[in-house]
Amino acid sequence: MKNTYHTLIIGTGCAGYNAAERLFSLGVRDIAVVTEGRFMGTSRNTGSDKQTYYKLSLCGNDADSVREMADTLYSGGGVMGEHALCEAAYSVRCFMHLVELGVPFPTNEYGEYAGYKTDHDPRKRATSCGPLTSKYMTEALERSVIEKGIEIIDFQRVIKILTKDASVIGVACANTVTGEISTIGAQNVILCTGGPAGIYKNSVYPESQHGATGLATDAGATLSNMEEWQYGIASTRFRWNLSGTYQQVLPRYISVTPDGKESEFLYDKLGDASLGLIFLKGYQWPFDTRKVEGSSKVDILVAEQIKRGNRVYLDFLHNPKGLDNGFDALPGETYEYLKNSDALFGTPIERLEKMNVGAIELYAAHGIDLYSERLEIAVCAQHCNGGVAVDENWQSDVEGLYVAGEAAGTFGVYRPGGSALNSTQVGGLRAAQHIAKQQMRTLESPEYSAPSIKYGVSNLAGIREEFTTEMSRVADFDRRTDAMKAMLEKVDALCESFFDIAIINDRSETAELFKLYDMALTQRAALSAMICSAQSIGTHGSAFVDRLPDLTEGKMRETRTLTKQKTSTLVPISQMPDPELWFEKLLARQKKDGRYEK
Repeated sequence: MKNTYHTLIIGTGCAGYNAAERLFSLGVRDIAVVTEGRFMGTSRNTGSDKQTYYKLSLCGNDADSVREMADTLYSGGGVMGEHALCEAAYSVRCFMHLVELGVPFPTNEYGEYAGYKTDHDPRKRATSCGPLTSKYMTEALERSVIEKGIEIIDFQRVIKILTKDASVIGVACANTVTGEISTIGAQNVILCTGGPAGIYKNSVYPESQHGATGLATDAGATLSNMEEWQYGIASTRFRWNLSGTYQQVLPRYISVTPDGKESEFLYDKLGDASLGLIFLKGYQWPFDTRKVEGSSKVDILVAEQIKRGNRVYLDFLHNPKGLDNGFDALPGETYEYLKNSDALFGTPIERLEKMNVGAIELYAAHGIDLYSERLEIAVCAQHCNGGVAVDENWQSDVEGLYVAGEAAGTFGVYRPGGSALNSTQVGGLRAAQHIAKQQMRTLESPEYSAPSIKYGVSNLAGIREEFTTEMSRVADFDRRTDAMKAMLEKVDALCESFFDIAIINDRSETAELFKLYDMALTQRAALSAMICSAQSIGTHGSAFVDRLPDLTEGKMRETRTLTKQKTSTLVPISQMPDPELWFEKLLARQKKDGRYEK
């Protein structure tokens, strides 16, 4: 490890490796990737029954276009026009780059890449390598990074982005084993640390993913749309989305009180209608305020049970009430799906084995036998549509601090399923292109004065449990404004006195200490945005505020929420750009810029 680099990339997922690989290809060679663990993070350690990559249609006779895809992204609401256009325009280039690196997206014998429809997708733009698409992407990009000889600095948790006059000058790191603190000088930092996974107790992010949004807000960067999330039903012992066939086989939903009393609460509340709603959760996994009287009723009732202190399970061993008299009572769509899948028989586990045996094997690989045990669940945070506010080059308002992937706030209220993977690639490429045009500055190893650290009996686990539990209680999809305000005061007090309150056993816990500080800073920003949005917009998207109805009438959100540390405001989103498209003018511009010179 050197003392200085032109650019540091933080994170070894899809976004981080892509940014490093793109910088190298553009001629920026004085770079390094910093990570607390190469094999950690969401990209490598999560998936779904069909993990999706969203890009422009590339098969058949679909009459798609860049502008039409951009309009789809923009129509999610709260989205900046320049981000929507860039993510559409670059999608084919980034997708084909992954193909050339060996990511096995399915194609026919003539080179067409087949697609299917995903959430909030009017066309068939989605594609997939199966349940582990992001893992394959990460591994392919990592191979390219290693082949190019790009340095990977492992076991270093970045604890501070160092700035001078609102510009990046480097980072401070804590060794995850020894706790030793060091600094590295850098002209640029690309933050690719994924979403803020560590702020909720009920989370479907893998346990190896924490996020580092607090680094950005601590450095003075503005955050965008931190109140916009996706939540849905997931298992808690092994964190995994329970969408697709896990719901479509019609498992039994069971609630168990602390004294062991069981109830089939969905049927008790909804009767035979519960069967159709369970089935729809396969298609409509995220909670949506527009569906509170439909499939999202399931999320509400599950969360109510948990907040009463009960535990909730999916039982694949027995059929739910309502199937007592056979399958003829099922709603038409549910009946036809099971019929077409040759699954109008047996128990949920037998139907799951018939339709998707890999779903059973996945849990078996993590020590959970669905043939003999129930699956404990909760309504969990899965994806943050907000993040660090960036411009059209994915640079924050701190000069030299770029952000790509889920850490960047380029999404709004809704987004097509799989667009997050495309964003990891587009954001990294845009940042690399902008950085490659810079002149190299003279760099020095920066100084960092670490806060005074208290040693004794560690209280980190207790603080984390208390604050993440409270976040899930008052500020998940079912939000209470007064309770969020009370929690914001509590989190703000923790942030202001953190290093007087937090105690670690010894120096080896230094990285964990700063990881907890990052959680507190991020919670404070998220709560501020949530309260601002609750008071200005109310119930919408994934935010069920004070149990009030969604009065947005389906209108696209034309604002976004900007947050500076603990202060949030609503501002208008930008319109879709109308750039030059006349071929001769663009050709002349490129020649003038010298882009054809060797």
